[in-house]
Formats: sequence, structure tokens, C-alpha cells
Amino acid sequence: MSNSKSDELSDIKYTLPEEDWMDVPVQMKKGMYCHGANENSLKTVGFPNPRQWSSSDTNWKLPENWQDIVIKGMAERLEKYRSFHIFMDICVRCGACADKCHFFLGTGDPKNMPVLRAELLRSIYRREFTTAGKLLGRFAGARELNEEVLREWWYYFFQCTECRRCSVFCPYGIDTAEITMIARELLNLLGLNIEWIAGPVANCYMKGNHLGLEPHTITSSVEFLTDEIEELTGIKIEPTFNRKGAEILFVTPSGDLFADPGTYTCMGYLMLFHELGLDYTWSTYASEGGNFGSFTSNEMGKRLNSKIYAEAKRLGVKWILGGECGHMWRVLNQYMDTWNGPADFLEVPVSPITGTVFENASSTKMVHISEFEADLLKHDKLEIDPSRNDHYKVTYHDSCNPSRGMGLLEEPRYVINKVCKNFFEMPEHTIREKTFCCGSGSGLNASENMELRLRGGFPRANAVKYVKNKYGVDMLACICAIDRAALTTIMDYWVPGVRVIGVTELLANAMKMKGENDRQTDLRGDPLLGAEGGDAEEGSEDA
Repeated sequence: MSNSKSDELSDIKYTLPEEDWMDVPVQMKKGMYCHGANENSLKTVGFPNPRQWSSSDTNWKLPENWQDIVIKGMAERLEKYRSFHIFMDICVRCGACADKCHFFLGTGDPKNMPVLRAELLRSIYRREFTTAGKLLGRFAGARELNEEVLREWWYYFFQCTECRRCSVFCPYGIDTAEITMIARELLNLLGLNIEWIAGPVANCYMKGNHLGLEPHTITSSVEFLTDEIEELTGIKIEPTFNRKGAEILFVTPSGDLFADPGTYTCMGYLMLFHELGLDYTWSTYASEGGNFGSFTSNEMGKRLNSKIYAEAKRLGVKWILGGECGHMWRVLNQYMDTWNGPADFLEVPVSPITGTVFENASSTKMVHISEFEADLLKHDKLEIDPSRNDHYKVTYHDSCNPSRGMGLLEEPRYVINKVCKNFFEMPEHTIREKTFCCGSGSGLNASENMELRLRGGFPRANAVKYVKNKYGVDMLACICAIDRAALTTIMDYWVPGVRVIGVTELLANAMKMKGENDRQTDLRGDPLLGAEGGDAEEGSEDA
């Protein structure tokens, strides 16, 4: 947690500097950046220039021809990705995106305006790839690539969570997140990654998950959660692992297996699948839904995505069900078909409980847990007692990747409204497609950059504070493992008293399982209002 008090971090100055942005040197402030990638992480996956280095060093141990490597890499990507070329040319610097970025709103730093962050890269593009830039230089917005520029790239392109909120407001449809992705690819050519990305990528490549968990650790973690469920409900759940011939492969972020509040969401999965009698299995080898590779390069994202489908093929399942995750679903919805698809060895997903054909997953063969749950509730396939969540007043955070990245907006709300009577929306301009980011996505949820995370999470926290003050909201629901981890810290700092919960946890609280004990508490051990003898409070669905 930051040593700064919340009133200090919220004292943000938005006055622009008197100097031109090219004349303002980068100042790398402690707490605003992550540690550089270590040598072993880079070596494990064959990343360029593995060596021991520190982002605070004056010498980053770059290759002698590093400028040539970057310019060549840019040329290759301009040729390969038409969108990158277009984004470099069509921006008119109107500023529509400027005040939409949570990092600009939280820091007041002009270089965190999406338009100006893109200019950091675009200025080199103009110098190297446009006639005007070559002839007129700075007058045409061009500058030469040097170590000062490289440090500026590294500092600011790792102050972007690739959330794409700015893109919603761009009149030309420029996806600034893809500019960040290209910039990170170029930095990676020089070994300039951060350890909080490179480490999980290496773990996932070698062990199948970001945490580097061995198969026996995964099974024991899940079995520990089944013991917790048995103590709560009296029902013994016996999941299977690596079982060939199961109908469904279930994949969820590894964070759900070991860290609160994700473990409660994982308990919800187990309870739901048991109640349905679902023919599914876990894999201890493709044990990670998330994809930190996508924060490094398209190629690395492709390599990590392929493991899920390779395991589905090995086990002979019919289709894949995915848990509550953010970047897993952006990768699946936007990139999977291009990278590894089509998954024509699998079947179009059909719910074995309702018979619903998930035609939206006809290519990827992978269904989001919120879609699956909403379909179950629509067809009354679960016995639900929403009063079991009456001790909570809930609002919902649209996680960036499932909302803006795949349009999953109404299904989670449908589930919440079915299992919870006290639901309140945050202000309209902060939710759905316009949702604010948690401030810790795209591999920035480390501890050494805590001030950056707290500043980036400030706009989301401000919206939560509004509904807390107006309606007494004390629980923030979401469908992303990074959000569950990051927003817990953000809420503790900015809006004390508000906790974070997964939508599946809310469902499991309300679900009446066949043969269960008389439940006195929810999954967290919080007493239910009925168990306390209290009266349930009625809420409103509209803020």
C-alpha cells in the first residue's frame, strides 16, 4: 500500500507544462513503474537480450545496434498490421481521448493522455517513415530515436492497461491499446520487459499457469476448497482432473485457486457444477485461462493460447467452459481465430442442461461462465433464494476486456438481479462500454508500482464511492480475476468498507443445493440476515 494518504494522491494538478512535450525529459518516479524482467524469465521463453538489469540503472545493457533493431521491428509491424499503419497516420490530435484515460485522470501527467502517449511512438514513425518527418523534423512532429526516448517509451507504455476506454470516444476509431501493444513488442525486442509480465509468461509456458503451480498443487488447492464447501453445506464434491472423454473442459485463472476473494468464486464454480451434475474436468496442464503473453507480443499470446486447445484435443472434450477472467476473454473473442483457430476438432457448445446452442461460440468453442449461468437462470434450472445475499448491497464493475473486448454487458447483470435483491448501478458514464479500468491490468498489478495502481484506480473508486454514499453499497461485483485482486486494494485505500466479489460467488450464496445443510453463513462465513434474525432490505436496481 502507498505511504501517501488518499487526500494527497487525490490532489491532482491538470495544468499543462509551459514547455513543449518534446522538451520535457522523462522523470522515472519510484512507485510509478515495475521492476525490469530478470534474465531467467527472458531466457525461458527465448526473449531477446536476456541479462541482469534494473530499470533504475543508467545503463540498461542494450545491444549496440538497438536503434536498428527497433526501426526494423517497426517496419515489419507496419507491413504486417494495416491497423498500426492507419493509427500512425490518421490521428488529428483532437483530444477527445485525453480526459478518458484513468491514468491521466489519476496523475494529471499530459503524457498519460492517450493521444500524447501515442505521439511518443508516432514521432519516431514520422522521422523514419514519412517524407515530411525526414525533411522537416520536429516541425512535422518528428524526432530521433535515442536512449531518452526509449526510457520515455518504457515508462509510459507500462502506464497503460490497454483497457481501450479511450477508443470508445475516438471519432476515428483509433485503438490506442494496440499502439501500446506494438510499443511493448518493440521494447521486448531489446529485452525491456517487466518482471511482472515476463515471470508469469515464463511460468505459464513451462507449467501451464502464471503462478508456476505443479499439477499436485493444483489438485490439492481445489480439494482444499471442496473441504470448505463440505463444511459449509454438508455436501462432498469430487471433481476430476485430466479425465479423458469428459464433455467439457473447464479453464479458469490460476489466481482463483489460491487467493481470496478469488477462492470464493472458485468454490462457486465447484458448487454449481456439482449441483448440475455437469460432465466436466479440470486440466492440471492447461491450468490458466489468463494470457499475460498478450501483454508482450502477439506471438507470445498465440503460444500461450494454444495450450488450452491442445489440452482440449488431448482430453477429447466436446467444448470448453471458461471462468471469470479478463484478458482470457479478450484474447478468445478478438484474437484466437487469427492465432490458433478455427477449433474445428471441437463441437459448437450446447448446454447439456438447457439445450441452448451457444452460436456466438461456434468458432472458438468456448463459453463464458456468465453466459452459461444466465442461460441456466433464464430456464429456471437452479433453485435460488436471493435473500441469502440480503446482507450485501451490490454494485457491478464492468471488467474492461469482457465488456469492451467482447460485449458481455447484460449477462452478468441478469445473474446478479436473479440472485441479489439489493443491486445499484454506478453512474452511466462509468459503466458498460464506458467502464473505468481497475488501474492494474495488462500486467501492472505488481506491488512496486503501487502509487501508479492507486492513481489509476481512482476514477473507478470515485464511482463506487458515489453509490456507497447514496445507497450504502458495500460490495463490488466483477467477472475478472485481476479485478478481484486489484480492486480489493483500490477499495481498501479509496473506499474503505467496500469489498469485492465474483458474480459466481453471489450465485453460489443464493443457490439451494439438493441435500444441503441449513446454511447459516455465506461462502465467506458472513452470517446470513435470516440466521441473525434480521429483516432483509429491499433495494433498487436503478441508480
